[in-house]
Order: sequence, then C-alpha cells, then structure tokens
Amino acid sequence: MKNSPCFKKVLLSLLLLIIIGVVGYSQTKYSIKDNMNLTINGTSSMHDWDMVSDKGSGDATFLFGSDGKISGCSSLFFTTQVKNLKSKHSGLDKNAYKALKADKNPNISFVASHINISAGQANTYTLKCTGKLTVAGVAKETDLLATLKMNPDKSIVVTGTKTINMVEWSVEPPSFMFGAMKTGKDITLKYDVTINK
Repeated sequence: MKNSPCFKKVLLSLLLLIIIGVVGYSQTKYSIKDNMNLTINGTSSMHDWDMVSDKGSGDATFLFGSDGKISGCSSLFFTTQVKNLKSKHSGLDKNAYKALKADKNPNISFVASHINISAGQANTYTLKCTGKLTVAGVAKETDLLATLKMNPDKSIVVTGTKTINMVEWSVEPPSFMFGAMKTGKDITLKYDVTINK
C-alpha cells in the first residue's frame, strides 16, 4: 500500500500543507524590556487614589503572516512585584501590601490560556484573552482586552484596562489614617507596556 499511487498523493499533499504552514507564518518571541507602566486606580471614602509600577517582566509569542502582520499569539505571560507599586501615600502603600499579602505572595501575575487577535486599522490589533490572574496568592480565571500597536521598529505597544473586585481575590480593601480613609472594593488596572523581540 505504501507504494500505491493513492498513498503517494496523500503523503505529497500532507508534505505540501506542512511546507505551506511553515512558509506562511513565523513565530517570534517578544519580551518586556523595562518600558512599562502599570497603574491601579481605586476609590475611597475621601478621594480617588492610584498606585504605579514601572517594573515587571513577561513575554509573548506572536505569529506573523507572510505579509509581516500579526496573525495570532500562542502565549502570553506577565508578572510584577506587589512592592513595585507605589502611591503618594506611604500609609496606603503599607496597608495595600498587607492586604495583598505581599510578604507571602510577592507577585501579581497573568498567564493566558486562550488568545484571539483581530486586525484593526493601520498597524493596530485587538487582543482578547482569558487566563489565570493571580493576586494575593489566589488564581482566578478572568478575561483581558488590549490594543496592540506595532511600531516601525517592530516593537509592540500593549495598552488596556481591567476592572476587578478585590473581594473576589480574597483581598480586603485596605484603609489608612486609622480607618478614616477606606478604599472601595473595585480597582481598575491600566497597563501600557512596550515589548520587543
């Protein structure tokens, strides 16, 4: 049977499909190289507040078509240390670290499990994904939405926002000034990250 014309045609077809697949797209790994901004915005009984971090690490593997455009993403990972987040109030920082159990769980991370990318105008794309967001040692599946923009140097800017309820991650909203300022349970994560080959 291996020498039959039918078998040879099937084998040749499979080889052509493999070759087309390899030629048709390429995979490229991107990483964060110090150019990032992660902001947590929240509310309180006195005024709104925010904590900012410019440090973190992560990587993503993108698929590129023969036209040089992004056609998909096969992996996405990000992490930052809780104590990299700073506000304008040391008391809020201290209580936020305590609420986030930073000593035992020093990192906030996200690992994507399902990723979808659709092309927009010019060199922009919309990324929708679901994965595990780990906060204070609790990992929960959540969805993230981001906009990708490819720069002329092939670096990619990733921006987006995500609102979460801290209580769902077993985090008690922090307070300070002896409880006079109590924060709300909802926070908004804003990310602006540049990733490079």
